[in-house]
Amino acid sequence: MTLSALLFEPFEKFAFLQRALAACLVLSVGGAPLGFFMNQRRMALVSDAMSHAIFPGVAIAFLIAGLNVWSLTLGGLAAGILIALFSVFLSRTSQIKEDGVFTLLFLLSLTSGTLLLSLKGSTIDLLHMLFGDILAIDRDALIFIVSVTLMTLSILPFIYRGLILDCFDPDFLSASGRGKSVRPLFFVLFVVNLVAAFQALGTLMALGLILLPAIASPFWTRRVPTSIALGIGLAWLSSYVGLLISYHANTPSGPMVVLVCGILCLASVLLGRRGSVLVFFRQTRRRGPTTGASP
Repeated sequence: MTLSALLFEPFEKFAFLQRALAACLVLSVGGAPLGFFMNQRRMALVSDAMSHAIFPGVAIAFLIAGLNVWSLTLGGLAAGILIALFSVFLSRTSQIKEDGVFTLLFLLSLTSGTLLLSLKGSTIDLLHMLFGDILAIDRDALIFIVSVTLMTLSILPFIYRGLILDCFDPDFLSASGRGKSVRPLFFVLFVVNLVAAFQALGTLMALGLILLPAIASPFWTRRVPTSIALGIGLAWLSSYVGLLISYHANTPSGPMVVLVCGILCLASVLLGRRGSVLVFFRQTRRRGPTTGASP
């Protein structure tokens, strides 16, 4: 087998691989910038909780209309927004901390969604909801993913400066009054992109192409635009390599895409140019052994 056949032939021969790759590439363009801002705001765990918050809504929509793209989308979107609002309400009106709120809602969402699916669905339906089936992406799902990305790219420039302030000087953003519009709009975009990612990767791995590249990219550059672009590039590379490996090795495609993305993220943490494990040991070696104080 030639190198060209190994790398490109699967995507030339099979339409389902073309749709899967297109879905991943489009998701990366809209999701990776949002993941960057979530990571910079130290809200990675909140993002994980939000990715599971859509599960009860998806399960209810499945019970009503089955595996219909638009009903699943509406159900997930409604559940995500309601749980986000409820988490804000609990954190403001009780003594529970924000991480406690999202832990509570994460477990409630996951368990309630699983129990709802067990009322009508099978084990296969549950696995499809949790882990997705990226090779089963159809025309309607792809249209929805493209629509969400276009909406994200059209809105993001208007709130970009506000998001930068929210990452590095949130007090100034609050004092200026812009936070009241920037933060809710950002969270709506984030939930919509989670619902789009669910169509391909399921609720358990929807964050894979959104957050992992965003965690990796700051280990290579300080500049925000460069970091966002690098995150998109890492997500693209993970999508292509993951789908290619899954085809040749006959392994699940969605988990393989996220696994490759996770490996690239870990490699960045270990070997990146800024703040990585490698940089830490180099700086330690330059300083040399510390000497104790003289008596």
